[in-house]
Amino acid sequence: MKDEILNEMRRKMDRALEVLKKDFSRVRTGRASVALLEGIKVDCYGTTMPINQVASLAAPESRLLTVQPWDPNIMAELEKAVLKSDLGLTPNNDGKIIRIPIPALTTERRKELVKTIKKMAEEGKVALRNLRREANDQVKDLKKEKLLGEDEAFKAQEEVQKITDDYIKQVDSLAAEKEKEIMSF
Repeated sequence: MKDEILNEMRRKMDRALEVLKKDFSRVRTGRASVALLEGIKVDCYGTTMPINQVASLAAPESRLLTVQPWDPNIMAELEKAVLKSDLGLTPNNDGKIIRIPIPALTTERRKELVKTIKKMAEEGKVALRNLRREANDQVKDLKKEKLLGEDEAFKAQEEVQKITDDYIKQVDSLAAEKEKEIMSF
């Protein structure tokens, strides 16, 4: 029972870490990456769709992204979606393809991005702490039902805390790595 709780908690924490990594990949570093555009939704065909489902995305140069729609009729919607995104990018439309130059980051913008990274990392830690609380509650329930002894329950809670600490260190490490990447251009 205790092992099931710990394994489930690890699985959920791994997922939370993956989500955080994906979120970090969307933060602009001054280098072109199609991951920047993946969060953008486009209003077309009477619905909202992810940009990568209506166009092919590419990074042909280190400071340029291209968006080539499969249907040229949605060019304007794609352009609007990129402009509306919080990326601060200005697309150039030539009728066939949308080119998005990635400007060099200013020091001020870098500092803003670092704040965003720290905020995202803190949200990740909160998610991990919620999973810790959930696991501790399950351990307490097992103790109430007399399926775990007092000592076993205490050891299980210590292990839950140790696992949580390990994952929080991973979040800190990922955030420090991303911060270094942002500040090193």
